Amino acid sequence: MYVFKDEIQGVLRKDVIYVKPETVTQKPMPIELLKEKISLEVNEKYPVSSVEIPLDKNKSYEFLIYEKNKKGWNYFNEVKINKLIYVNQYTGEILGIYDEKYDLFPILKSIHWSLLLKSDWGAYVVGIPVVLFIIMLITGIILWWPKNKKARKSRLSFDWKNVKTWKRKNYDLHNVLGFYVSFIALLISLTGIYFSYPWVKNVFNLTLSGALELPKEREIKSQDSLLAKNSSVYDLAVQQTKQLYPESSSFRIPLNGKNKKGKKLKSIPVTVYQKDGRFSERSFIAFDKYSGKLLSNKPHQKLSNAEKYSNANYDIHTGSYFGLFGKIIWFLAGLICTSLPATGFLIWWGKYKKQGKKTS
Repeated sequence: MYVFKDEIQGVLRKDVIYVKPETVTQKPMPIELLKEKISLEVNEKYPVSSVEIPLDKNKSYEFLIYEKNKKGWNYFNEVKINKLIYVNQYTGEILGIYDEKYDLFPILKSIHWSLLLKSDWGAYVVGIPVVLFIIMLITGIILWWPKNKKARKSRLSFDWKNVKTWKRKNYDLHNVLGFYVSFIALLISLTGIYFSYPWVKNVFNLTLSGALELPKEREIKSQDSLLAKNSSVYDLAVQQTKQLYPESSSFRIPLNGKNKKGKKLKSIPVTVYQKDGRFSERSFIAFDKYSGKLLSNKPHQKLSNAEKYSNANYDIHTGSYFGLFGKIIWFLAGLICTSLPATGFLIWWGKYKKQGKKTS
């Protein structure tokens, strides 16, 4: 279900994702002013965390209020607040407020990621059955693989006209569908444990770039720290980002002065997304947090192979890397994977009962 999150929300939230056409002719309001307006109207004790700005002038700005509780042991304790606010950047009108903490898709993601447990160690728990699943897939392929070409052809398709028993039909379902989906399932599983275990990520990094760990991002300290902060610093960052990446889809700017770990930022880091609904092609810019001057620019093309793969792993895992076609294939593969334990259990149960009769 999560594979089609963007498509489903694109329909359900169409009225807030797009602004009224007659307002597009106006100039966007300053980010700081929009931020203050949201703080007053939404009236939350937590500050606005970030804003995602689309390059499409017809789309609204997405402001996020997100705060985590480090001591929380499950999803609902860990996430203090996760509110997404759609704002018409031309008029300042709040188009919609969504409590993402209790929305279906973030909950589905947390179930998939950590079984609603704390995200840090819950991912390890989920990783255990995924590793077992990988072992079962590999051994399943070995068991399936026939000794000769003639036998192989019979295992690639159904022949239910001459098969009358449901046991044989169930066996064929497990064998034929299991074979076709096994390679995609392996890809999904390997990209899944990439998130769960650091050693898996290290193996990928070593293979792709010759080093165990990704290059650590050296945060550049603002050079103009002695100057008075420019009130339009975020707008200067927006303007320069649009000039540097005019063909991009959107970009995200943190507004609370903190990174994901809650540490104080020394500059204003901007993440640029090249394609809509994709995280694989990302570029990174940093601006002075006092003057808005450009400090660094790291386009996607200049990233190492390991860094590029790290950005792409999520898209490969969900199928979005291959577009809508990939999402549909991944969705169907997920359904078949869901059926494999059921058909596999029925095969085992049939053999178990048969053995029980022989011993009796």
